[in-house]
Amino acid sequence: MLPRLRLAQAGPEFSRLAYGTWRLLNDAEHPTPRALLERLQRCADLGLTTIDTAEIYGGYRVEEAIGAALALDKGLRARLEIVTKAGIYVPNAFHPNRKVSYYDASGARLIKSAEKSLRFLGVDHLDLLLVHRPDWLTSPDDTAEGLNRLLKDGKIRCAGVSNYNVHQLEALDARVSQPLVTNQVEFSLLRMDPIFDGVTDQCQRLGIKPMAWSPLGQGRLMRRDDEAGVRVQQAAAEMAPRYDGATVDQLAFAWILAHPSRPMPIIGSNRIERIESAVRAASITLSREDWYALWTAAQGRRIP
Repeated sequence: MLPRLRLAQAGPEFSRLAYGTWRLLNDAEHPTPRALLERLQRCADLGLTTIDTAEIYGGYRVEEAIGAALALDKGLRARLEIVTKAGIYVPNAFHPNRKVSYYDASGARLIKSAEKSLRFLGVDHLDLLLVHRPDWLTSPDDTAEGLNRLLKDGKIRCAGVSNYNVHQLEALDARVSQPLVTNQVEFSLLRMDPIFDGVTDQCQRLGIKPMAWSPLGQGRLMRRDDEAGVRVQQAAAEMAPRYDGATVDQLAFAWILAHPSRPMPIIGSNRIERIESAVRAASITLSREDWYALWTAAQGRRIP
């Protein structure tokens, strides 16, 4: 069973890892509501209770698919924490008149999107709403106004951001009535930016936990034609016997989990066996030397 954590001291509890639905509808055959329900039930049984989705996922169809699954088991919602994101709008079948992709983090737009998410998911509140991308045409005051209204009305339990830099988070955090609880950023052995650009340092200063999307480097860590991925695979194979034969993906998750900012990795697989394997990574405690050995393999050089 996965351990639990709070993204912020005063916030709700979440599972140590999250189940991501970015690619939920990417398979040739979309999962039926019953098949998706069984997957979500298995996640809950594993303690993987935090479900990460977004308004835009699956061409704006993933939230509705999750809602159809949850409708088949009215008790499952109480076992889950639902995280969704809003703020990215692209040309699609629902909005054929859109000519260009754009961001909109205005308060009015966030409220409208959150209310749509509630309808599609078939729930009365969201455990966490994230502003999906910083919108350069919206002031933090405007964004905060929408988040504050959603918080006051009980439609969201807490708010956060995704893909924000430290200055953008600081500006918005100063204006919301309830402190932001996370910054969801790309973080993996092959994308270490949060370590170097101040994001993980800011999270530790504020007492919040980052969320890590694409923790396997968008699949590069599993490929045989990626130079950095192959180096990590070789390093992982060498140390695997010290961790009960842990696989490269398990060690990659463990590498993220070991960081003192306590990131929450988001598992993106549609395969139950891969989900179960990822959950086991939470029990792996890397030695300091092995953590730096993976860093060295990924970077292709020694530490400075």
